[in-house]
Amino acid sequence: DTMLSLRGEKVFIREYAAVKAFRAWTYLQLAIYYGKVPFFTEPLMTEVEADPSRYPFYDVKQVCEYFIPDLEPYVETDFPLAGNDRYFIPVRVLLGDLCLWAGRYREAAQYYHDYLTHPDKPLAPAGNMEAYWGNYEFKSHSSSYSSTTDLAGIRMETSEYDGVVSRLGDVLNSTEDNRYYFEMTSSQSLLELSQAQRYVMVYTDPTTNLRDTISPGENTIYNDSRERGDLRLCSNVRTTYTASRDDYSEDFQTVVRFPVTSNSSFLSEIPLYRLSSIYLRMAEAYNRAGLPESAFAILKYGLSDGTVSKYVSADEQKRAGNLLTWSPYNFITQDMSSTSTTTVNTEGIHSYGCGESYADTLYVIPEGLATHEDSILFVEDKICDEMALEQSFLGQRFGDLQRIALRRDDTDFLARKIAGRAGNDSFNTELYGRLSDRSNWYLPLD
Repeated sequence: DTMLSLRGEKVFIREYAAVKAFRAWTYLQLAIYYGKVPFFTEPLMTEVEADPSRYPFYDVKQVCEYFIPDLEPYVETDFPLAGNDRYFIPVRVLLGDLCLWAGRYREAAQYYHDYLTHPDKPLAPAGNMEAYWGNYEFKSHSSSYSSTTDLAGIRMETSEYDGVVSRLGDVLNSTEDNRYYFEMTSSQSLLELSQAQRYVMVYTDPTTNLRDTISPGENTIYNDSRERGDLRLCSNVRTTYTASRDDYSEDFQTVVRFPVTSNSSFLSEIPLYRLSSIYLRMAEAYNRAGLPESAFAILKYGLSDGTVSKYVSADEQKRAGNLLTWSPYNFITQDMSSTSTTTVNTEGIHSYGCGESYADTLYVIPEGLATHEDSILFVEDKICDEMALEQSFLGQRFGDLQRIALRRDDTDFLARKIAGRAGNDSFNTELYGRLSDRSNWYLPLD
């Protein structure tokens, strides 16, 4: 009863908003993966009413255009009081997603910005460092599960006694139930992309006290090939090798992107929204809203008053308006020239795997690009790469590629990347041919 009020407040308005968000999110996923789906908003109570031919079929843009005004009135509505907030979908973030898919980039940027910089709960993109390399402690952010990085997820049953459990843990990890033969691993193209990144670290010489940047040398020998370049892949996927035992696999894998039970078989939660993913989508929205310098700053520096004043032109700052405003006390970045001991809580997403990317002189928007549109395309390619590096195993890659390909009206963009997933030397021409027909991007409804 949405009209039931107690002391001037609608009693079930929070639950109502949460259900609307679940419905909108579900329809968005259906449209992404099925192309067009029968669209209805009333309960189906009979077999006749469940006949799909009675309803219009909506594609992803039509779904978005319906649900944007449907959710807008609830953008300030809090989550229901019962349960963990992480099991509800933030309306602001979902509105950002809907606007991003609908091509309403300025609105998408605003929703993401207002969510991440909200004065009551600002969310700066920082994390804990780990995955040390060599004497200089080349390091990567921890990609393991924590409540600070996962902002929304689907709660899963973890006890067979209590109900049906997800077996996705057996697909991702070596477990006793799958006799240690995991099914899913990273693609060769992801490994090659990861290895192609440049790790940079700011080093202070203990004798001269001068600061400089250093990187692993080209001839560096690694125990694990995934340690070359970006360090997120070796942090996200842990593998160990043991001598052959019976008929068990010799390679043991654990994907640390998901919270699991003690035996790694049952996932306790499937992440839907991670903090870094929202920042990457915000960068995508900023870029397509005509703000490529700001978008690239999200990747390289993190957005703060200091980075904006240094790395975003006055013209772009003017066009961005309040998209570049936030509390200077909540978003603090480091830079190469600073020796301040002030706690830094804001950094570029690229730093999660490539060290102190703010100091990388090669990770830049090239000078001399012919047009503003060329800058946007360059930055979009970098965002697309960053999504692959940061979101591995989260099940979001196909949707990201599809969204960019549709925006560019470039079927080849998606087809070539997926057909090349086995690496530079194993391009799948048959798969490329199939994906060159957009109707093959979607699952059949029958």
